[in-house]
Amino acid sequence: MVEAGLPEYMGYDRTIAMFTPDGRLLQVEYARETVKRGATIMGITFVDGVVLAATRVVHGNKLMKPTIEKLFQIDDHVVAAASGFLSDARVLIDYARIRAQVHTITYDEPENILSISKNIADRIQYSTLIAGLRPFGVGLLIAGWDKLGVHLVEVDTAGMIFEWKAHSLGRGAQAAIKNLQQYWREDLEEKEAIKLALDILEKSEKEFKGADIAVVKMNEKVKFLKEENIK
Repeated sequence: MVEAGLPEYMGYDRTIAMFTPDGRLLQVEYARETVKRGATIMGITFVDGVVLAATRVVHGNKLMKPTIEKLFQIDDHVVAAASGFLSDARVLIDYARIRAQVHTITYDEPENILSISKNIADRIQYSTLIAGLRPFGVGLLIAGWDKLGVHLVEVDTAGMIFEWKAHSLGRGAQAAIKNLQQYWREDLEEKEAIKLALDILEKSEKEFKGADIAVVKMNEKVKFLKEENIK
């Protein structure tokens, strides 16, 4: 029962494990807002691979490393980009790395991309069921290849999985997605995809300071581009 004088939704606001009368989990929605305030990340598939790009956040403090990592390698064939609470991302990525290594040792083959994504999504979804926990405040774009081809998968704050040909998360996502819908093509080559990602990120972020980029191609290991290569 809601206490007198409090807004109607406040009673449902206090725990993750209770739905509102109209079927919403408010804490999950708040976590989704956290992702919307994060740095813009983007994934673009091309002919035989995927480009992941993350806006570089530069700090003015000379005592700190100038940028914060938002691209994470999970295995030789898969990489992820994160927007939102990067501390939450670190926990999920470490979990995914362990599961991927266990799979490789057990079955003597790399884990497929949808299975990796599902492992992360299951961990996220579990935190929406137990009172006393909070949702993970991070959205992930996962890129990689397996026997079925190349994949770009989003895992959201509710533990939902979506596969995309091109997608974006973060504060500039709305503008970025609009540009992706206009300029993405099935026949993009690697360099074209990288250039498209950089162009769209620059248009989507008000204070664009560059981007970190990872590329994964079919039957090749993940590669992180150095700044001089990006330029």
